[in-house]
Amino acid sequence: MLRITELKLPLDHADDALRPALVERLGIDDNELLEFSVFKRSYDARKKSGDMPFIYTLDFSVRDEAALLARLANDRHLGIAPDVSYKPLTVSAEQHPAQRPLVIGFGPCGIFAALILAQMGLKPIVLERGQEVRQRTKDTWGLWRKKVLDPESNVQFGEGGAGTFSDGKLYSQIKDPNHYGRKVLEEFVKAGAPEEILYVSKPHIGTFRLTGVVATMREEIKALGGEVRFQQRVSDVLIEDGQLVGVELESGEQVLSRHVILALGHSSRDTFRALHRRGVFMEAKPFSVGFRIEHPQSLIDRARLGKYAGHPKLGAADYKLVHHAKNGRSVYSFCMCPGGTVVAATSEPHRVVTNGMSQYSRNERNANSGIVVGITPDQDYPGGPLAGVELQERLESHAYVLGGSNYEAPGQLVGDFIAGKPSTTLGSVEPSYKPGIKLGDLAPSLPDFAIEAIREALPAFAKQIRGFDLHDAVLTGIETRTSSPLRITRGEDLQSLNVRGLFPAGEGAGYAGGILSAGVDGIRVAEGLARALMGEQAN
Repeated sequence: MLRITELKLPLDHADDALRPALVERLGIDDNELLEFSVFKRSYDARKKSGDMPFIYTLDFSVRDEAALLARLANDRHLGIAPDVSYKPLTVSAEQHPAQRPLVIGFGPCGIFAALILAQMGLKPIVLERGQEVRQRTKDTWGLWRKKVLDPESNVQFGEGGAGTFSDGKLYSQIKDPNHYGRKVLEEFVKAGAPEEILYVSKPHIGTFRLTGVVATMREEIKALGGEVRFQQRVSDVLIEDGQLVGVELESGEQVLSRHVILALGHSSRDTFRALHRRGVFMEAKPFSVGFRIEHPQSLIDRARLGKYAGHPKLGAADYKLVHHAKNGRSVYSFCMCPGGTVVAATSEPHRVVTNGMSQYSRNERNANSGIVVGITPDQDYPGGPLAGVELQERLESHAYVLGGSNYEAPGQLVGDFIAGKPSTTLGSVEPSYKPGIKLGDLAPSLPDFAIEAIREALPAFAKQIRGFDLHDAVLTGIETRTSSPLRITRGEDLQSLNVRGLFPAGEGAGYAGGILSAGVDGIRVAEGLARALMGEQAN
């Protein structure tokens, strides 16, 4: 296959315009083009008043590849298409262990770890503390609509993980020489995700579509001999002479295995504590805290897309912002959700946490994102591996009180927040957070340095996105679970530094941030487990 880049077509081009455009660009007859596919499609929004074409990268084959390459040797946009396919690791039947490998957690990392193990023929057992995705969705709505929290089935816990109730973003800046990311996208498409996620520059699926995709992938794992058990919370790990030999469930049942992938989410605080009690090596790591901010989506569209705002082929616009404050803190936008909603994301009673979510259509009235400040163990929460967890808990408990102690969230208008005065009434922006918000003063909800940095950042962001400091825009508190506050450190063999057979993975272990990177890490660690098996067999 050959590849050509920088093929530009108008936004409103016809569905069948790509083939003739490619033929013309190559200077060949139509019958010489055998096949083609879209590898990538993007657009350049920097010139909002001029033309804004789609920019394509196409892979194709022709009858006489050598002649075409010779004739267009000086075209720097034409070349051989690199192989981006995933190369599976093969495990022979003789190398299968007597005890089946375990996967703890069934978020994106656990799903892909289990899928890869199943595709190798290793028949994993998945232990997930929450419910299957459709029941989990009902339980989550119970908090949003009725203020009733199920601590084991919510935005954080259950099939699909925290990413299920998010924007469903599928892009990452991780290095990926083995094309694990492509494998993740292809498996999502196979399970029912829209095919466009393979080529659009910022792919996403959205919550409602993700639920079906996740359920289909579970059935694929089971069809390959895997097993998925719900409502199975791991309460302890069994270790003998530095070797993991199994896990103990809350029910008291012991599940034995010498090979366990620990694919916890970043909110599995009770499991973190259990691992810490058993001496599993872990260390505190940086994370971020802040608020969710909501603007009318139309304001963001105008600022980012200019005259193309509202174009049906572009959809709702997004943004990415960073500001380095005078007090030395960095403030940045996090998990931006175009045309989405702010959601209640707590997994623990009497705490308030926010997150953002979008459906595939991204057609809700508001845009939202986290506006967060980076914090570090040395500077902000010294005291050991669990100090970040304890800080999160204190902040979330205080936010619960500020919101009225009924799972409503504390909120404030941006103009009032910048001016340092409490809000008493809403303006033109209606907040989307359910169960609701209680207006007041957000300053007591975060450390003073974070409030100072965010107050400075919002007007600075308005210089990049006009109207970002809109007085009536709404801040909703608080955002604390941006990433895991600790890392369950692993070595080059992807096993725990001090417990053989334990493979920490994904967001909870501190090795991913988002659906795609978590899925990639699940594949990587599944392969690491398989290599460990093969090494044991060789010895």
